[in-house]
This record gives sequence, structure tokens and C-alpha cells, in this order.
Amino acid sequence: MSRYVVMTAIPYVNGRPHVGHALELIETDVLARYRRQRGDEVRAQTGTDDNALKNVQSAEAEGVPVESYVERVAQNFLSLGQALDLSFDDFIKTSSDPRHRPGVEKLWAACAARGDFYRKTYTGLYCTGCEQFYAESELVEGRCPEHGTVPDLVEEDNWFFRLSRYQDRLAEEISSGRLRVEPASRRREVLSFIESGLEDFSVSRSMKRARGWGIPVPGDPEQVIYVWYDALANYITAPGYGTDEARFAHWWTEADERVHVIGKGIIRFHAVYWPAMLMSAGVTLPSQIFVHEYLTADGAKISKSAGNAKDPGELAERFGADALRWWTLRDVARAGDTDYTDERLVTRNNEDLANNIGNLVNRTVSMVNRYRDGAVPALAADNPGAAELRRVRAGAEAQIAEAMDAYDFRRAAEVIVRVGDEGNRYVEAATPWVLAKAERKEDAPPAALDAVLAELVATCRELGRLLVPFLPGSAAKILRQCGDGGGRVAEPEPVFRRLELDPAE
Repeated sequence: MSRYVVMTAIPYVNGRPHVGHALELIETDVLARYRRQRGDEVRAQTGTDDNALKNVQSAEAEGVPVESYVERVAQNFLSLGQALDLSFDDFIKTSSDPRHRPGVEKLWAACAARGDFYRKTYTGLYCTGCEQFYAESELVEGRCPEHGTVPDLVEEDNWFFRLSRYQDRLAEEISSGRLRVEPASRRREVLSFIESGLEDFSVSRSMKRARGWGIPVPGDPEQVIYVWYDALANYITAPGYGTDEARFAHWWTEADERVHVIGKGIIRFHAVYWPAMLMSAGVTLPSQIFVHEYLTADGAKISKSAGNAKDPGELAERFGADALRWWTLRDVARAGDTDYTDERLVTRNNEDLANNIGNLVNRTVSMVNRYRDGAVPALAADNPGAAELRRVRAGAEAQIAEAMDAYDFRRAAEVIVRVGDEGNRYVEAATPWVLAKAERKEDAPPAALDAVLAELVATCRELGRLLVPFLPGSAAKILRQCGDGGGRVAEPEPVFRRLELDPAE
């Protein structure tokens, strides 16, 4: 049994969550559920990044105190746990969780003791949306590559972190695979950035520009800790760094795997800045960083300002949590952005879930009830007609394990669909309704139909088991209807509903 810790990035709370946030939450939840199903000791963590200037600006725009604004908006993210059927063990809010500030201050003190902070005056181009400085060469026609906005020219006297001191060690950790960055294209991107030469970066902001919001720099009350330094620390403050050292040792230092799931836009912070901060403080590094692509709308980045942000809670209420979960897992590309549309979600749900897996389960349970009064026949030792179905079914678990190790959720989902496809092909080839008719005429022995029904129940039960990490609600329905390993099936009920779009859309 391994001890496995998996964490999402924490989003800014300057607006409601959108479907892009759901992608990361669902992927992380699937990883956690999958490892729990394997018997590992698992801790899954998410939360909100409260101490950002953009949060202050949003609160000011509404004319409300920052504290009440971030608390209200954080509840929208917290509510996704139920809406998307998530199984996170911890949710940290960086402005109000009592674990956070002591841990941030301890991390700061550890880096300071190492001699990795110094003060200097700096002028740079700052994007508030990214909460980071950009070099002119990084801009696209003078605009932020992430938000398309023109950065502000800012001059400040701040604390800087000696990132350059850790260039060689970072390159070694990542190139050796001790700090694994996936996919490989992102690992190459990080190594290229490191090899181009690392510059020290600012880790504080003036209290004036931060509007007094944030964690003060220890010993320098005129400065607040830069939001990224503060926010990245959540990964260790939540398990107890600075407040519960025994718990922190259990869930971080002694964990077998410490996994970050992040979007491609923040790879520099997580794969360069963050491990360097931990090296400075003498804290164990994460073991893996999985970088996912973006969801887009009509090819454009999803954002509140663009007006193209679909609310995942509303989508789950309208289409069902498992329909949304399945689309993100089955359709989202591992390389390159993926456009979200309601039409694509509906099509994928109907093709894979309602027409394939759901149809197979319904047919199987109905036939066992009709032909055997709900009693599940014993699985035949030998069934030549089901050889291909058995091969596909038997190989699914290992194929899913290989895909999950590579963070290839689409490939894992495809394996499950193939089991459903083969099950439905077997139904058509074996024609159990013909066998039942022949049995009634005493033209065929009961064993012929028994073998087919048993094979189908075994396939549906395996589908239910394989789906547990991906579609927990639907998997439970499948296993319940199929007897969950017992001797009888339940009455058939639709597992997945066919979805339709409003004709007006």
C-alpha cells in the first residue's frame, strides 16, 4: 500500500467557477478515487487562493469588504464538491484557514535563514490577471500571453528570492525524473526555461499596492508576501507544515507520491519557483506534476471577462454530474486545448453511456430477470463464443493502470468503452433471445443460455467496478442492479439518461 497525496492548484476567488475549473477538479478526483480503489492511503486536497490583488479589485468593484467577498465566492468553489460528486479530503482557504499563515511564516523564515532573500528596487511589466511580472520578450504584441491585456509598468522596492541559486539542482531533479513533469512536452518546456537562465523573482509587494490585503512579511510590516509565494505554500500548510509536524510528516515528507495537477498557464510557478522554494526551506519536493491543457469556447480561453464561462454547477444540475465528468475524461485532449460545447457533452453521453454501457446493463439485467427470475447463473469455465469478450474484459484493468500512470484519462475511458462495445457485440452474436426460445421448445439445453447470461453479468459487474473512480454515482447503480457480486440481479432501471438539447439552443 502506498501513501498518495494529490492536489489541485487553488483558483483565485475573483469570480464564479467555470467549466475549466471543473476539468482540474474532476481529473484530480479520479486520481484519488482510483488510488483508493487500489487500496492506497490517499489524501486529496483543493482550496481557494484568497490573497490576490485581483480579488481586492473585484471586492472594490462591488463595494464590499474583501474578507466577506472572498468568503462568499469561495463558497461557490466549495459547493462544486457536491455538484460534481467529488471526494476531496481537505479544502483550504488561504485568507481564513488557521493553518495557513503560520505555515507561510515558517516557510519564509526557513528561506530567510538560508540567505535566499534580499531587497532591491525593481521596475517591470505586471499583469494583475496572472499576478506576475513579464519580460517584454514574453509578451505577444505588447500584451499578456495569457489574458491578452496590456501589463502595468510597476516600480517597487521588494524582497527577492534567489531563484538563480537553484538552477542546476532544478535541472537535475527534473531531467532525472525524480521530479516528474508530465506530459513529456511540458517537461521539455520546463527544462528549456531553466537552461535559458533563471532570474531571481520578487516575493513581496508593498502594503500600499496590496491595499493592505495579504500576509505581512515577517519583520517588515510595510510589505506583504507575494500572492504566489503565499498560495503555493497551501500544499504544505494544509497537511500541517507550521502547525502539526507529525501530520505534515505523515502526509508530505513520508508520502510515497506527492502529485500536483495544474493547468499549463502556471507551470513555471509549480515546476520552477515552488520546488526551488522547498529546496531553500529544506522541505521534501513534490514527486510529480501533471500539466493539463485548457478548455476553450469557440477556440478562445474561457474567462469571466470574455462572457464565455459555463458554470459547472449549472451544467451538472442540467445534464447530471456523471455526464459532465465523462465528457471531461473522454473528450479532453492530452495535448492541445479542447473546445467545450453542450452539444459535445450530450453526444458523448448518449453514445458512450446511454447507448453503449447503459444499454448493455439494461439488456443484461432485463434478460436475467425474464429468463432466470433474477438468479445469476454460474460463469462457465469454458465459453468459446465469449473468447474475445473475456480477453477484452481481462485486459482492461492493466490497460487502465497504464493509462492512469501516464495521466491519460482519455485512453483510460476508451478502455472502458471497448468493454461495453464488446459486451454489446457479444449479445448480438450470442442471441440470448433465440436461445431462450429454443430452450422453451427443448431444442437447446439451459446451459447454453446460462453461459451467455453469466458472461454478460460478469461483464456488467466489471464495467461497474472499472467505472468507480470515473463515474462513482453511475458505477454504484450498475453494481447494485447487477447484484454487486451476489447471486441475484435487481429490477432494471436506466443507469444513464439520454440527453437532449433545447431546440432553441
